Amino acid sequence: MKNRVKVDLLIKNGQVVTASHKEYPARGNKMKHLEVIERGWVACAGDKIVAVGSEEEVSAAVEIGEKTQVIDATNQVVSPGLIDPHTHLVFGGSREDEFYRRAQGADYMDIMRSGGGIASSVRATRATPLEDLVASARQRLNWMLRMGVTTVECKSGYGLDLDTELKQLEAVRILQGSQPIELVSTFLGAHAWPGEFKDDHQGYLDFLVEIALPRIRNEGLAEYVDVFTEKGVFSVEQSRRIFQKASELGFKLRVHADEMHTLGGAELAAEMGMSSADHLLMVSEQGIKALSESDVIPILLPGTAFALRKPYAPARKMLDAGLPLALATDFNPGSSPTANLALVMSIACIHMAMTPEEVFNAVTINAAHSLGRSNRLGSIEVGKQADLVLFDVDNYRKIPYFFGVNLVTKVIKRGQLV
Repeated sequence: MKNRVKVDLLIKNGQVVTASHKEYPARGNKMKHLEVIERGWVACAGDKIVAVGSEEEVSAAVEIGEKTQVIDATNQVVSPGLIDPHTHLVFGGSREDEFYRRAQGADYMDIMRSGGGIASSVRATRATPLEDLVASARQRLNWMLRMGVTTVECKSGYGLDLDTELKQLEAVRILQGSQPIELVSTFLGAHAWPGEFKDDHQGYLDFLVEIALPRIRNEGLAEYVDVFTEKGVFSVEQSRRIFQKASELGFKLRVHADEMHTLGGAELAAEMGMSSADHLLMVSEQGIKALSESDVIPILLPGTAFALRKPYAPARKMLDAGLPLALATDFNPGSSPTANLALVMSIACIHMAMTPEEVFNAVTINAAHSLGRSNRLGSIEVGKQADLVLFDVDNYRKIPYFFGVNLVTKVIKRGQLV
């Protein structure tokens, strides 16, 4: 008895989706494998998982006391906390008018060129006080938490000036310690050309490289730097300059790549050893090959293709090439106003021919790996952080099947029922 671990939380009798693999991330064909324990038990002490397995295995390893919280998960699925590795969480205003214009056939890039799109959100975010940005982002995080999401990447990019970019990142820092979801901060000052620099792109690049990046690094406001590498926005060469400076300063890198046009963003991600290359709706064969020879995680955002009525990223080609895919909502006020990661899983199954096993790996262990956190998040394994979700179905394959339905009954973050 003396060697048994006293546990604070025990979940028993559920279908436990561990999402564990011998190596992280899960690549290509290995994404078809999803480790599942029928009538499994998960035991937690403090904020850590201390035992996983059958009733016999866990009972032999832990001590269940009077104060142990026991959750019976019979006929429920127990999974790792879901991870959303690409969002634009903090912004002012909303753009439902554009949503309905696009529904009637207006083009996203045409709206952007006419002063709408990102520019509309920039005007609203600049005008919104910090406390209001925090309050609205907190509401959105509550939506995500109820959907089983326990870790979220948050980008700036709706300021395009120093004060507002800092304000967005400060909102993320405030939220980090004042609500349950774990946040990962990304500076996306290179999201669009601000009106003040519409005729001076070199001047804005100089501002980003010489002023914004060093300031944000000095204040510790972001872990990652991202660039919207796209036709009419930042070219590959302009992006490379920003990324080179960011890398010199110690930032890790992510990129909006090959979303609307085949531009070479995937190749740039591979060349620079980025953490992720995101979107990839228009990625080329050469881009897929470059990614397959790198450690970059492609993050696919099918909610955006769904909302914009664009072709979906070629997921099966990428998987056949051995790539380790992740999925995210791309939650933002324009092209993907959804906080429902389970719906994204469904869209990936329906429109990108991904299997339920592949999508589960994509929103757990591979998403964690894209954020540099697969050593402690993304799977149910001994020693990892106790981030867990219970779903009100008896089989994980039913979660993408019941599309648009919130099946989450309980969310546990760091060993606490939240």
